[in-house]
Amino acid sequence: MRLTPKQSTSDSSSDKEQSQTGLSRRSFLGRSGIAAGGIAAAGMLAPPMMRKAKATSAPASAGPGKPEVKRTICTHCSVGCGVYAEVEKGVWTGQEPAFDHPFNRGAHCAKGAALREHGHGERRLKYPMKLVDGKWQKLSWEDAVNEIGDGMQKIRDESGPDSVYWLGSAKHNNEQAYLFRKFAALWGTNNVDHQARICHSTTVAGVANTWGYGAMTNSFNDIHNSQSAILIGSNPAEAHPIAMQHLLYAKERNKAKLIVADPRFSRTAAKGDQHLPLRPGSDVAMIWGLLWHVFENGWEDKQYIDQRVFGMDEVKEEVKKWNPAEVERVTGLSEEQMRTAAKTLATNKPGTVIWCMGGTQHTTGNNNTRAYCALMLALGNIGTSGGGANIFRGHDNVQGATDFGVLSHTLPGYYGLSGGAWKHWSKVWGLDYDWVASRFDQDSYEKAKGKPAKPMNTKGIPVSRWVDGVLEDKANIAQKDNLRAMVFWGHAPNSQTRGADMKKAMEKLDMMVIVDPYPTASAVLPDRKDGIYLLPATTQFETYGSVTASNRSLQWRDEVIKPLFDSRPDHVIMYKLAKKLGFADQLFKNIQVNGEEPLIEDITREFNRGMWTIGYTGQSPERMKAHQQNWHTFDYTTLEAAGGPAHGETYGLPWPCWGTPEMKHPGTHILYDTSKPVAKGGLNFRARFGVEFEGKNLLAEGSYPKGNELKDGHPEFNDKLLKKLGWWDDLTDEEKALAEGKNWKTDLSGGIQRVAIAHGCAPFGNAKARSVVWTFPDRVPLHREPLYSTRRDLVADYPTYEDRKSHYRLPTQYSSIQAQDFSQEYPIILTSGRLVEYEGGGEETRSNPWLAELQQEMFVELNPVDANNNGVRDGGQVWVHTPEGSKIKVKALVTKRVKPGVAFIPFHFAGEYQGKDLRSKYPEGSDPYVLGESANTVMTYGYDSVTQMQESKVSMCKISVA
Repeated sequence: MRLTPKQSTSDSSSDKEQSQTGLSRRSFLGRSGIAAGGIAAAGMLAPPMMRKAKATSAPASAGPGKPEVKRTICTHCSVGCGVYAEVEKGVWTGQEPAFDHPFNRGAHCAKGAALREHGHGERRLKYPMKLVDGKWQKLSWEDAVNEIGDGMQKIRDESGPDSVYWLGSAKHNNEQAYLFRKFAALWGTNNVDHQARICHSTTVAGVANTWGYGAMTNSFNDIHNSQSAILIGSNPAEAHPIAMQHLLYAKERNKAKLIVADPRFSRTAAKGDQHLPLRPGSDVAMIWGLLWHVFENGWEDKQYIDQRVFGMDEVKEEVKKWNPAEVERVTGLSEEQMRTAAKTLATNKPGTVIWCMGGTQHTTGNNNTRAYCALMLALGNIGTSGGGANIFRGHDNVQGATDFGVLSHTLPGYYGLSGGAWKHWSKVWGLDYDWVASRFDQDSYEKAKGKPAKPMNTKGIPVSRWVDGVLEDKANIAQKDNLRAMVFWGHAPNSQTRGADMKKAMEKLDMMVIVDPYPTASAVLPDRKDGIYLLPATTQFETYGSVTASNRSLQWRDEVIKPLFDSRPDHVIMYKLAKKLGFADQLFKNIQVNGEEPLIEDITREFNRGMWTIGYTGQSPERMKAHQQNWHTFDYTTLEAAGGPAHGETYGLPWPCWGTPEMKHPGTHILYDTSKPVAKGGLNFRARFGVEFEGKNLLAEGSYPKGNELKDGHPEFNDKLLKKLGWWDDLTDEEKALAEGKNWKTDLSGGIQRVAIAHGCAPFGNAKARSVVWTFPDRVPLHREPLYSTRRDLVADYPTYEDRKSHYRLPTQYSSIQAQDFSQEYPIILTSGRLVEYEGGGEETRSNPWLAELQQEMFVELNPVDANNNGVRDGGQVWVHTPEGSKIKVKALVTKRVKPGVAFIPFHFAGEYQGKDLRSKYPEGSDPYVLGESANTVMTYGYDSVTQMQESKVSMCKISVA
C-alpha cells in the first residue's frame, strides 16, 4: 500500500526549496511515509498557509500581540465539542478544546485535536475543475456554473426535474441544510437526501412512530444520572470518545453498570461490566430475550405501562416465544448472560439505552429501534433523568440536516409531502403554491390511498438506492426517466454499499458534480474521461451559522478564517447555481444577499417562522449567540444556565423550543419528562396517532406534565379545540386572524402554541407511546434473518419479507435473494464499523497528516480459528470475497476481538478498488495521504423495509491469502 501522495511537478515552493533538514517535503514524505512520524512530520514541512495573509491591525478583542479567539464547534461527530480557535492576522495559528464548554469541558478526541489542519489542509481542492479526456482542467467559477447549469437544464428539458439528484450533506450547517432542501424543492424534485438515510433513518422512523419524535430523548450530560446503560451496536470509545467520557463519569459517580451488546469485543466493551457478543443481525431476538426475563420476574413498571404505553400486551405475546433456549439458538447468548443483563437493567434504574449504526443498518433496522424503545418503556425509563434513548449521531450536523428535511420523503420539520405540507412551506417562503407545484413533473406514477399521486407528493429515491435509479429498467421506476445527473454535495460515496454497482452507475451518468472541500472517492472511482465537475466548497471553519448536536442543542459557530484558495461557502454556491437556473429570486425572497453571499441570520429567521412541528422556532440568532458567548454559565450535568444572560435556559435551546423567540422557552433537555411544566421544558408523549385504535384509548391516562390544567390525555391543539376549551379569546386579534382554521403545526403566529403552554399543555397533545405500529410491515417487531445469512436453519424459521414492486419509486428484493444459499462457499459473517482516527468516508481525515499517521492501513479483523483455517498470518495481505462477486485486498489483523465465524472491517477508506491503486486519478495535489480499499465495495444488497436503510452490518464473505 502506498501511503504518500503522488509526485507533483507543480506543488509550489515546497518542492523547489530545500527544508532545513536538507530534504524537500516530498522527498521526506517518500522516505519517511511508513516510519513513525513520517506523515505528520511531512505536514509540518508544508507551507503554513495556502493564501496570502495581509497584515491588519489587531482586533479590539485581542490585546497587543495576542491572537483573536474564535468560538467554533468540532466538525466531526455530533457530540458537538467546543473549540477555541486562535487567529493572528487572518491565519489560524492555534486551537484549544474549550475548557468551559458544557459538552466537552476541555477534552478532545484525536479528530478534534487535529481540526486546524482541516482548515489549512494542503490536500484540499483549490479551484473548480472538470475532467476532459481523462485529465483534470482548471475552470473559473463562472465557466463551471454556466456549464453545469446548461447541462442540468438540458437534462431537465429532456427527462424532467427528477432526473437530477441533489445529494446533500450532514456537514452543512443548519442554515445551509435548510437552504439545500428548499433549493431542491424549487428545482422541482424530491430526489434529495443525505447521510442520515444510511446511518439513522431507521432510528427516526422507529422512534418517531413509538413516542412522537425520532431523536435522542436526553443528552450526553444527563447520562451522569444513569444507574445503568445498555449500548447496542455502539462503540463510543472510538466513534464518540467525548460521549464515552460522560459514560465513564456515570460509572465513577453512580457506579453505573455498563452492558455492551456488540458482536466484537470493542474498546467500549473493555470498559463494560458485561459484554453480550450477539450474532450480527439478531438484535430483536436479544431484546425479546431480555424482556422474557423482565416479564417472567415481574420487573416491568406496571403503573408506567398502564398510564403511558399502548400495545405492550402484544409485545408480551411475542416475547413469550423467546425463551432462553430459543434466544441462545438465534443470538448465541446464554440464559445466564441474558438473565444477568436483564436483572442489571431492572434493578439499576434509571437506565438508558444507547445505540448507533450497529443497530440501525439492517433490513430490519426499524424493528431493532422499536424493540430498543419497547425495552425502555417496559422498564419505565423514558421521560426521566438518567433514562431515555440516547442515540449517538455521526456527522456534526446529521441531526440538524435531518430535522431540516434533507430527505426524499419530507419537507423541513418532518411535515411530509402532502398538499397541506407544501402549502405551509409555500406560505413561509412567501411563494405562490401553484407556482411551486408547477416546478414538478405533472404526471402521476404512483398511487396514494388508491388515487393517482404526483411526484411532488411522493417519496423520492433515497440515497441508498440512487444507484438503482440509474441502472434499473426505466419501466420499473416510478418517475419519468432514470437519474442522469448526480450532485454529490458534501457526501462520501464510499459510505454506501454495493461499490461495484455504484461504479457502473457513475459511469452511466451524463454528469457528476462534486461539491466538497476534498475531491472524495467520487472523483476517482468511475472510469470516465469526462462529465465530472469539482467545485471547492469551504470547510465549516470558513463560514458561520448554527449546528445541532445529537442531544438536539443548537450551537452557533464563528467564522474562524476567510475562505481559502478559490473555495466558496456552500450557501454562496447555492446562490450561484440558483441564479443560473433561474429561481434565485424565489429562493432568496426573504433572505438578504450581500454580493453573492446570502445572510445566514436571515435563513435562521426564515426557518424559525416555519418549523413549528419540532420547535425550531424559539432559537433566534441572538439567543444562540448569547449561549455561545456564555458557555461557562451552563451546568455540566443539568445544562441549565445559573445566572448570566441565559439564566434558567438549557444550553443550546434543545428542540422543541416552543413558540416565538419572544416567549423565551428554555428548550427541552429531556423529552417526555412530566415532572416539569411544559413552559420549563416538560413534556408528555405526542398525540401523533389519533385518539383511539381498534376501540382502545391511545391517550394518556392520569399522566400529564406538571401544571397541566387538563390533567389527562388529550388530542393535539387546533383552533377548534381552543374554542371548545374556552381558550380562544386568550389569543390576540392578530393571532386569531392567523390561527383561524390552523393547528399547532401550521399557525404562523405561534398563538396556538403560546396559549396551550400557558395552560400547562404540550401543543402536540398528550398520548401514550405505542409499542406496536400498525402501519409498518411488522406491527410488533419481529426477528427476521438477514438476506445473506450463514444460518439456513434460521432462514426457514425466520424468513425475510417478500419482494416489493415499488418502494421509494423502486422495486426492492428480499426473499429472492435470501432464497439463494451461499453459506458453504462464504461461511464468515462480515460486519463493519468505525475507527477513532477517521470519520465518515474518511477523505478529510485521511488527508490530515496528524490523523493519517495514526492509522495507515485498511484491514480486516478475523479470529485465529478462521485465520488458521484459511492459512492467513497476522499482518499478511488477504482477499475478502463476497457473494455478489466483489473483493477487496486488505491487511489481516488476527485477533480474538471477533468470534470465530465473524470478520470486521472499518469503512473510512477509499482510493483503491479491488486491488487497484487509484491515486493517479486524483487531481494533482489533492490525493489523501492514506488510501485503502472501501469496505462497502464488498457490502452487499439489502434495505430496511420502511426507510431503505442499507444493510452494512451483516453480509457474508470468504477470506483467502492474497
